[in-house]
Amino acid sequence: MKYLVTGVAGFIGSCVVERLTEQGHKVIGIDNVNDYYDTNLKNSRLKRAEHKNFKFIKNDLADRAAMATLFTEHQFDRVIHLAAQAGVRYSIENPMAYADSNLIGHLNILEGCRNTKVKHLVYASSSSVYGLNSKVPFSTSDTVDHPISLYAATKKSNELMAHSYSHLYDIPTTGLRFFTVYGPWGRPDMAPYIFTKKILSGETIDINNNGDMWRDFTYIDDIVEGVIRIVDVIPTRDDTWKVEDGSPASSSAPYSIYNIGHGSPINLMKFIEAIETELGIEAKKNFRGMQAGDVYQTYADTQDLFEVTGYKPKVGVAEGVAKLVSWYKDFYKV
Repeated sequence: MKYLVTGVAGFIGSCVVERLTEQGHKVIGIDNVNDYYDTNLKNSRLKRAEHKNFKFIKNDLADRAAMATLFTEHQFDRVIHLAAQAGVRYSIENPMAYADSNLIGHLNILEGCRNTKVKHLVYASSSSVYGLNSKVPFSTSDTVDHPISLYAATKKSNELMAHSYSHLYDIPTTGLRFFTVYGPWGRPDMAPYIFTKKILSGETIDINNNGDMWRDFTYIDDIVEGVIRIVDVIPTRDDTWKVEDGSPASSSAPYSIYNIGHGSPINLMKFIEAIETELGIEAKKNFRGMQAGDVYQTYADTQDLFEVTGYKPKVGVAEGVAKLVSWYKDFYKV
């Protein structure tokens, strides 16, 4: 089968490519390799993903003509769309980057799928869409109409845009709401990487809301397993579905939304303790208040994903942190 994977220089994208090529699929991967964070790390991920079944094309999602040509030339069977401008706080500083990548870019993907009759589009949403929702665990049956960052708003918009294309053009689309992914090759702007780096270098780590925060930390291998499995679960039209009594995660159109997370939130201080234990170093800590765009807790209800795929995360925090720290020390020669 022939796949397009976007964001292949990214954390999740590069790992998904590895799994697909190992399974014998042909993969075209795109990324603009921007400088939002260290491009050396991004290029190293691309190097790691090299395979006879993989071809990398440097491309920008927002380039309408280039994206149209890409779809026409390659005629993909399936698309896994993981590229986006990431980061909650960065969306406060640089909102236009999110419009270009997350809105225009997503529309270009939808147009490519429509014009070339792609059999299934799986795309990255985010747990951030739950916004002001305080009911836990977060369920895809919950309303998500009150995002608290532009990043979250763009991800909610992606879901709405996908639904309109599923409804109008019968394009099967599946959105995955990712919950705090961590592990080797992870993003430098996320807490697990930042804490590891700063503790090793003797710098002080900032701890938001005085440590009273909970995150559904999910190890990268578990995430990749879920992504690979859901690709084969293609939504179909359901003419019996009605808005009045149907879940917002489904539709009369071939459209689905799933949470993908560990399903067991960890207190932030416990996660920091796991890193300290693995490093054998006590962190210097600066406790501070809640930051703009932050949420108090994330907690995924993944029952619906389990029912259709058998997906069940296996890697606990102690094991996951050990692998993250080991990779970090090796990659940066610490």
